[in-house]
Amino acid sequence: MKPHVVVALLILVLGNIFSALYDVSIKWLPHDADVVTFLLIRQLGCVLMLLPLWLIARRPNTADFKLQLLRSNIGVVTSITLVIGLLSLPLATVSSLFFSAPIIIIVLGHFWLKEQVRMSQWLITLLGFVGIIILLRPSEMSWAGLVVLIAAVAFSVNQITLRKLPQTDSPIVTLLLYNLLSIPVLVIIGASIGFGQISWSLIGLSIVSNIFILAYHLCCIFAYKNAQASDIAVAEYSGLLFCIFFGWLWFGEWLDALSWVGASLIVLPSLVIPFAVKYFTTRSAKALVS
Repeated sequence: MKPHVVVALLILVLGNIFSALYDVSIKWLPHDADVVTFLLIRQLGCVLMLLPLWLIARRPNTADFKLQLLRSNIGVVTSITLVIGLLSLPLATVSSLFFSAPIIIIVLGHFWLKEQVRMSQWLITLLGFVGIIILLRPSEMSWAGLVVLIAAVAFSVNQITLRKLPQTDSPIVTLLLYNLLSIPVLVIIGASIGFGQISWSLIGLSIVSNIFILAYHLCCIFAYKNAQASDIAVAEYSGLLFCIFFGWLWFGEWLDALSWVGASLIVLPSLVIPFAVKYFTTRSAKALVS
């Protein structure tokens, strides 16, 4: 494996620790909290936190404003649907569904970015989708599960678009615009349905979640801009393990037997199949040489 791919993988694993902690912070929201109000406070906080860094970096600009605007609006969809899912379902269940994103990233990377996908990766994708179906359980499918799946698709599209951003775009300007350009959309949505009450606890949680999500996005930007999506998407699965652990540690939540089967089909093939293919390929090559 090439050194830059290894570095990208490690950065993405670190990012997923922050992502899991972000999910935990959302679980601490009161059940009567208004999602749009919370997200609006969070986005405003992100902008205020990033502005000094943007100024220190000498106010970098973007070479593709339209793509930055598209990413920001897709991000609104991801944020709203994911928060709704986290407030409605156990953390481990949400994480298991949401971490179908690496599978979706592989598919999008092939059809959109024309990245080469090996047969082993297609097998991983097929098994992963079977795992998604098991987790959703069509016979007792809940609206919350479908909402989380929508979040996973939107998230995957956003991750893929990072590969389309100009290499000259600074990570700071990408993060700043991602949050800044989403504010008008959230204001329009909030004005249409009505804003919720603002409390100090809501502001405090928004600050904490900001720190975690900004750290995650920075890691993603560095990782996906320096390696093929299909090569590092597997690292996203580490976040599932962190979420299951944190859900057990802080909320007493755990996956039932059938959910473990579904989660295993999503995660394990990505970890086992590539090593198995490499092992048998190496053995075949040695046999041919001898």
